[in-house]
Amino acid sequence: MLSQMTSTAEQLIEWKQRFDRDGYVVLENLIAPEHIAQLKDALLSVEERHGFGYAKTSFEGLKTVRINNLLAYDEAFWGVPLQPSVLALAESLLDRELLLSSLCSLTLGPGQTAQPLHEDTQQLALPRPRPPLAVNAIWALSDFTEANGATRIVPGSHKLDHAPAYGTEVETVAATMPAGSVMLFDSALWHKGGANTSNERRYALSCYYCAGWMRQQENLLLGIPRETAAAFPRRLQELCGYGIYKGQYGHIENRDPIQLLGQQGRPTVWEATDRKLQRRQAPR
Repeated sequence: MLSQMTSTAEQLIEWKQRFDRDGYVVLENLIAPEHIAQLKDALLSVEERHGFGYAKTSFEGLKTVRINNLLAYDEAFWGVPLQPSVLALAESLLDRELLLSSLCSLTLGPGQTAQPLHEDTQQLALPRPRPPLAVNAIWALSDFTEANGATRIVPGSHKLDHAPAYGTEVETVAATMPAGSVMLFDSALWHKGGANTSNERRYALSCYYCAGWMRQQENLLLGIPRETAAAFPRRLQELCGYGIYKGQYGHIENRDPIQLLGQQGRPTVWEATDRKLQRRQAPR
């Protein structure tokens, strides 16, 4: 079930301006409370059914439960990458042919220490500053507070000409927000997960979009069973990688891979070019 709260054209322009300026924007109270409750219930059910425990590395969080490949586990998560306002803003920042790079949970337990400072694309040897390559949408399923580990950011750092030395200590700001809010930030923004010094778990989802030409963090084409992907809405199938970027990249023997799911494919760039020529040459 998708939240019915959508953006106006004016809101979209304002959000994009704030994102371009600061490297992030918080869309407060975007998701309806009943939708948040549904997602938390689904997370707890998946965690219990599959026995997920704490992550195994300090970066991922030794007191954090991260569940990757969420689309394969419960239909409740299918609407997350398709949330109208979030997807519209991500498309305006990347382009309409963007991909879902990953969808995972970030459940911080009490005692989780702060993450090392980083930016999400610093392993890519590309010059900075640059247009956004990827945009992370953090869904707050709990209130995000200083005490429970709200993401800490360095506003404007996406415009710097270098990435942070991994784990360096600089002044950060806690991105606090009420449950039901979504924070989108540029993958080049310096940030880290905060420390959870409270006595309660903090629930969140990370819905990570990337440019259509980039390799996704999660291999969704292999990780999601094909029969599951066949039941997705077409737009979600495209976001997972069942498509051809700019009519060229990602084809299978010159065919749109979405046809593997029983859908009508789009023409390749070569087919589209020939069709244009035929229309021009047709008698009038």
